[in-house]
Amino acid sequence: MQAKDSNPPDGGYGWVVVVSAFMVMGLTAAVLKTFGLFFVEIQQHFDELASTTSWITSVTIAIFHLGVFAVDPAPVASSLCARYTHRAVVITGGLLAFSGMALGFLGLNIAWMYATIGFLQGLGISFSWTPAISIVSHYFSKKRALANAVASAGECAFALTFGPFFQWLMSQYGWKGALLIIGGIQLNICVCGVLMRPLASSCLLEASHSETETPSGNAASRRDKEAKSPITHKTFNWMLVRQPEFVLYAFFGILAAMSFFVPPLFLVPLSYSLGIDEWRTATLLSILAMVDFAGRLLCGWYASLHVTKTVHLLAMTITLISTSLMLLPLANSYLSLAVFTGFYGFFFGTTVAVHITVLADVVGMPDFDSALGLFMLIRSSGGFVGPPLAGVIVDMAGDYRAGFYMAGATLVLSAGFLVTLDQLQQRKERGNKTNNKPEKPILTYPSLHLLKLQNRRYQEHDVVV
Repeated sequence: MQAKDSNPPDGGYGWVVVVSAFMVMGLTAAVLKTFGLFFVEIQQHFDELASTTSWITSVTIAIFHLGVFAVDPAPVASSLCARYTHRAVVITGGLLAFSGMALGFLGLNIAWMYATIGFLQGLGISFSWTPAISIVSHYFSKKRALANAVASAGECAFALTFGPFFQWLMSQYGWKGALLIIGGIQLNICVCGVLMRPLASSCLLEASHSETETPSGNAASRRDKEAKSPITHKTFNWMLVRQPEFVLYAFFGILAAMSFFVPPLFLVPLSYSLGIDEWRTATLLSILAMVDFAGRLLCGWYASLHVTKTVHLLAMTITLISTSLMLLPLANSYLSLAVFTGFYGFFFGTTVAVHITVLADVVGMPDFDSALGLFMLIRSSGGFVGPPLAGVIVDMAGDYRAGFYMAGATLVLSAGFLVTLDQLQQRKERGNKTNNKPEKPILTYPSLHLLKLQNRRYQEHDVVV
């Protein structure tokens, strides 16, 4: 078996992988962010409450986060490297995403939509999104930050055009036909997966040499030893749940996730309720994507300057998002709604750019992989509960504005956990400085006696000389 060099090439074919990841980001996360266009159509078709319809998005979000946890942090034995590659998982994700949309086209009942658009689509997005981000880091080392930035930009770039495009599809083919066409477009995820050529790892090289140089019985023994080797396994640190700093940040994540997925879901219905036509409503999602991208770039650049502590920067952006959400329901025209949507989208982008960096600062890099997987798992509960809870509040109030007030208030609570986290970190830093402060040496009686003897000897030596 022939294997390529396992060192990151930092270019070359790696840029093909980056472009493929860029496409995957657009065909997964951007579709999820733009799905609010279908909310009113599905709600009216099944004659359901807003809270009942919003469970479709909630299931998608929850399965997406749970799938990330299942794919990313779990240890994978070296003997399975050749069988389960990034390429295979991305292709599987593309097929699952297509299946979810294609079966959702049947539109049998609301429970059917939970199972297809919710479960299958969420699983497909997760299985495509996670390895696409991961393989970019395998291909790049020195240029990893740039490569990841380009790849993640696909989400915003596609969302910029998906709003008007999805609206056009619904006007031409109805919401069911639009789902089927979007599912067909998502099959391109499989093409992107094929282009994600895996880099050979050291375990593959050793396995291939052992199979060619020794009998197949010795090769199996070698693979068994590698599978049991602590070097080839990543230990998942479940003890992070005992760290107060991580717990505080996890509570922040739950409350933030409860809020983040509400505005894209209810922005379209709110716009319709103000009498804004379908096409201008679709452009609101394009504005959201455009300013989101600008916020990510600007905040990422500012954070790299290390002028402001990352947790302070995050607390500030969360406060600004909550303020935007509280003001957004005051809009009474397309222009005012577009302005408030722009503010929300920009500050949301700044939050996305820095919140993972804060997690790394909280737990440290040795535990970062475990912390990220566990954080995504815990945060999924917020994404699962948030939209239905907002839907219940909307049904009770009879006004879509109530959902935005709920999202803003929840973000205010999440900011409180960030403030508490910062105070705890500062208290520990002060304690560490106090403990590490050099103490003045204390001379005991024997030490003083020895010092006097040494001085006497030096004096006698001077006299003799």
